[in-house]
Amino acid sequence: MSLYKVSAVWGNFVNMSFLLNRSIQENGELKIESKIEEIVEPLREKIRDLEKSFTQKYPPVKFLSEKDRKRILITGGAGFVGSHLTDKLMMDGHEVTVVDNFFTGRKRNVEHWIGHENFELINHDVVEPLYIEVDQIYHLASPASPPNYMYNPIKTLKTNTIGTLNMLGLAKRVGARLLLASTSEVYGDPEVHPQSEDYWGHVNPIGPRACYDEGKRVAETMCYAYMKQEGVEVRVARIFNTFGPRMHMNDGRVVSNFILQALQGEPLTVYGSGSQTRAFQYVSDLVNGLVALMNSNVSSPVNLGNPEEHTILEFAQLIKNLVGSGSEIQFLSEAQDDPQKRKPDIKKAKLMLGWEPVVPLEEGLNKAIHYFRKELEYQANNQYIPKPKPARVKKGRTRHN
Repeated sequence: MSLYKVSAVWGNFVNMSFLLNRSIQENGELKIESKIEEIVEPLREKIRDLEKSFTQKYPPVKFLSEKDRKRILITGGAGFVGSHLTDKLMMDGHEVTVVDNFFTGRKRNVEHWIGHENFELINHDVVEPLYIEVDQIYHLASPASPPNYMYNPIKTLKTNTIGTLNMLGLAKRVGARLLLASTSEVYGDPEVHPQSEDYWGHVNPIGPRACYDEGKRVAETMCYAYMKQEGVEVRVARIFNTFGPRMHMNDGRVVSNFILQALQGEPLTVYGSGSQTRAFQYVSDLVNGLVALMNSNVSSPVNLGNPEEHTILEFAQLIKNLVGSGSEIQFLSEAQDDPQKRKPDIKKAKLMLGWEPVVPLEEGLNKAIHYFRKELEYQANNQYIPKPKPARVKKGRTRHN
């Protein structure tokens, strides 16, 4: 074979080898790319999901012009009532700052607003001074259920006295209007029925409930001292029993105890004979009343409650029926200083605010039962089942103030 032919064959071989290698390389690269694509695509999907979660969809918010939009502070705004008030004021288009130390409040109650340009959440205890610019202050900060306010009575007193002084001081400095969330507990165990705003009350100043009852009474006194001496605009709402979603499952109040016990098939615990009366309002009614009072010209105290009166025993039976529970009713010894009758006279609110409750009791209870059922499912999945708290405070427990 001539040198030329050998050279030609070798050249063909080299070309074929090159093409073969190139084909193998390209196929290999395609396989690698395909493999990479298989791995990367789920990651891309996760990134897309994360982007969707970051572009959070908030509840619909009304647009308000600068002159109509208010800067509003809600102390205790991550609590049961405070979070519903936050929802209303945010949806009305105002700028809302929530201050809470999360003793009984929960971030879950307001997390749907986090990141919104009109919303701010501050972890702060009102016992310490706060320096911000606001137009209105809703002062709701305080534990409100007996087990919670009895757990640390000195802290309860500090929140209702020093905390209220701090908020009144802030209102004075910035020229804000302050609404104090007072309570029907200022009437104590009443000797007048129903209770109107001009009744002075019947309170045991050294009983187990005194830290809350007297704390709220002195908070009212402070409000009117600041109004008379410093010209601070104040509003005082005396709030009667309220219930609804976002109540603590185990806060020891009548509604939460009965619903929780009925859902879990446990005996419904009634303290005393069950002949004590209460009047329950749904939380949305209360929120509407608070906003109406804040924006009114009424500076004297106003009762906000439902005048539809029921005995505790009737209420236990009603919840049993609505839940469809076979739970028995268990009678326990009566709690000390438990008010025997509680019913608001709301003539003043009707006349001066045009306000009265509109949500029927059974409708509100069904909403609360639905919420508690969902909470039980959630907590069961997390291996935690809450138990109702007793109405009495434990003795000999170390407390930090």
